[in-house]
Amino acid sequence: MARSRTDVRILFCTRTLRLFAYGFLSVTLVLYLTALGISEQVIGFLFMLALIGDVLISLSITTSADRAGRRRMLITGALLIVLAGTVLAITDNLFLIAAAALVGVISPSGNEIGPFLSIEQAALSETTADRKRTRMFAWYNLAGSLATASGALLGGGFVQALQRAGLSELASYRSTLLVYASVGVALALLFFCLSPDVEATRPIVASSKRRLGLHRSRNTVAKLSGLFALDAFAGGFVIQSFVAYWFHVRFGAEPIVLGSIFFGANVLAGVSGLAAERVAARIGLVNTMVFTHIPSNVLLMLVPVMPNLGSAIGVLLLRFSISQMDVPTRQSYTMAVVSPGERSAAAGVTTTARSIGALVSPALSGQLLSVPMLMGAPFFLAGGLKIIYDLLLYRSFRATKPPEEAVTG
Repeated sequence: MARSRTDVRILFCTRTLRLFAYGFLSVTLVLYLTALGISEQVIGFLFMLALIGDVLISLSITTSADRAGRRRMLITGALLIVLAGTVLAITDNLFLIAAAALVGVISPSGNEIGPFLSIEQAALSETTADRKRTRMFAWYNLAGSLATASGALLGGGFVQALQRAGLSELASYRSTLLVYASVGVALALLFFCLSPDVEATRPIVASSKRRLGLHRSRNTVAKLSGLFALDAFAGGFVIQSFVAYWFHVRFGAEPIVLGSIFFGANVLAGVSGLAAERVAARIGLVNTMVFTHIPSNVLLMLVPVMPNLGSAIGVLLLRFSISQMDVPTRQSYTMAVVSPGERSAAAGVTTTARSIGALVSPALSGQLLSVPMLMGAPFFLAGGLKIIYDLLLYRSFRATKPPEEAVTG
């Protein structure tokens, strides 16, 4: 029990450190690359490489973690953070930067990336009782949300302080990359301290019968992956940078106002996850996912019809206050309905499906935002498609109960 509590503390610490580093770097990464003389079009290509590399590396690592060892795979991911941060900090060679983006782990958006989330979810599930799993994921997600918001808030201040102290613009940006690489070192050391309790506990099926690390849970994971890909495709229409741009064009919101909006939104999103555990204890995980997600998407579709900046901000923040209640419940449900020895693979496959689902919609949203009469369309498309996802999820999984609900219900 003591070892399990220590493992949980370590995993919360790694989540917080990692998301802080992602948020910290995201503020200045584009500024650094442009300071190197790289054009915006090439930067977009580099970010695309980073996303493709994330899909390939994460899928490879997460689908083998239950067999090869979760701690070993987490350490591998941490070393890829060190690789990316170090290479980007010491070179201006475009080929090496592109290679680091493809092979390393780097988050241009500040959001979770890499194999960590999937394996950490599986490890937390091994060290947590079924009835406490959703609560654990709620706090885990809150820690990440607060860390991302804090990292983004402090990243710009760190660079500005260095420049006021006499460092050049380029040197100050490189310092953020060295901080990023040092976080990777700290993560590797923390993952090394995890106990064997985080590893898969059930006998592993022969590799010849497994596909992407899955065997008994393959059909369940396939259904969930398809649904999660639809949800991510819908969410890609309203990524944070596009919503910020819409507020700027529609209402003339200044950058400082935009920063405040999304700092508050991230905090509310994280806090909303805490309420999810209590709601799920009363009505179940699937019901919580669906019955909180549908109202949040109705609110999303109301944002573009608000008459002024204040009301639009109010509706958006109200939406964020319930929009993330499905995240810890979704994570908990996925871990509950698959075999324990397939948890890392299941989380990895479903997370990869979400990444793939989100590949196309931002480009479509960008086209819509370029037409004044269609600027509100991404909100309606995102909300409508997400409601379809909710209804399909309820139809497909309302009868499939996790262990804690099967016992109590």
